[in-house]
Amino acid sequence: MSQTPHIFIVDDEAPAREMVGDYLKMHGFGVTLCDGGKSLRKEIENCTPDLVVLDLNMPEEDGLSIIRDLKSRMNVPVIMLTATASPIDRVVGLEIGADDYVAKPCELRELMARIRSVLRRSGAAKPAAPEPASAKAEKEQLVRFGTKWLDLEAQALRDDEGNEHPLTASEFGLLKVFAANPKRVLSRERLLELANARDAEAFDRAVDLRIMRIRRKIEFDPTKPSVIRTIRGGGYLFSPTGDKA
Repeated sequence: MSQTPHIFIVDDEAPAREMVGDYLKMHGFGVTLCDGGKSLRKEIENCTPDLVVLDLNMPEEDGLSIIRDLKSRMNVPVIMLTATASPIDRVVGLEIGADDYVAKPCELRELMARIRSVLRRSGAAKPAAPEPASAKAEKEQLVRFGTKWLDLEAQALRDDEGNEHPLTASEFGLLKVFAANPKRVLSRERLLELANARDAEAFDRAVDLRIMRIRRKIEFDPTKPSVIRTIRGGGYLFSPTGDKA
C-alpha cells in the first residue's frame, strides 16, 4: 500500500467533487476524481484506491449499486455522501459494506476526519503533509497558500525554507477561514461570520486592506492575485496553488 493514501472522489457534480478533491490534496492525500460508476471502474483498472468517497444520489447509476459492485470486486473502504438519501438508504449502504457516511453539503474538516478514521481502521498509512522545515507533529496542520505554508497549530506563516513571516491575529483569522473553505466564494459578510469578528463593522471596513496585505505575503504576483482572488459581486475565492478553476 502506498505511503500516501489515494482517495477516489465519485460525484456527478463537478464543483462538489473538485472542492473535496482540492481540500484533500491540500492535506497530503492522493486524489482521483470520477463523475460516476463508469469512470470509477475505468480508473480502478489503472490504480487501486485506498478509500472511495461516493455520492449516493447520481442520475446514471445510484450509489448503492456502485457499492455492491465495488465490494464484489475488492475490499476497499467506502464513505457515502448523502444529500437527499433516506435513512433506509444509509442503513442499506452500511449493510452492504459502506464504512461511514457524511451528509451533503459536507463540512470538509468533518469529512477529512472521517476519512482518516476509516483509513486507520482499514490499516491504510496516514498521509504525510508536505514538509518544509517543520516539526513532524505539525505536519497535519500545514496548508498551502501560494508561496507560503500556513501552520494552523502555531498560527504562523512560513516559506519553503521554514522562515517565518509576520502575521497579525486578524490576518491569521482570515487565512484560517480560507483554509477551511477552498474553492468557495466567500462574501465579506460570510468572512465576518466565520472569522468571529468581535467588531463586525470595523472588521468589514478593513477586510479589503487585510487581504491586500495577505496577498503581498503569499501571492506569486501580488499585482495579479491568483491564490486569493476577488470575485466581482461575490467576494473572495481561495485557490491553494493559484489555480484559475
